[in-house]
Amino acid sequence: MRLATSEENFTLGIALQRLLRPAVGFSTPRDVLKDPLLDSGEKRAILASWASDASAVQDQPTLRWLLGAPEPVPLTDVLDAIHQLDKTEFN
Repeated sequence: MRLATSEENFTLGIALQRLLRPAVGFSTPRDVLKDPLLDSGEKRAILASWASDASAVQDQPTLRWLLGAPEPVPLTDVLDAIHQLDKTEFN
């Protein structure tokens, strides 16, 4: 798995995209949780945008497709990642 922030995959273009659209480059909600360069607030913002109705796949409300992700993911995966983030923050 390559994170959007891993050295071999990190370029100026990606850095600029990450600044303008922080969620670009993540394939799954789990990738967001694993990114060592994001703080919990940034992770929460990315996951919240992924969970929002704006990312819902038309006619498939249980799927979310975040801009820059290669494919849609189940909403339950996004919500599970948010729950995992909550557990690590409050424990």
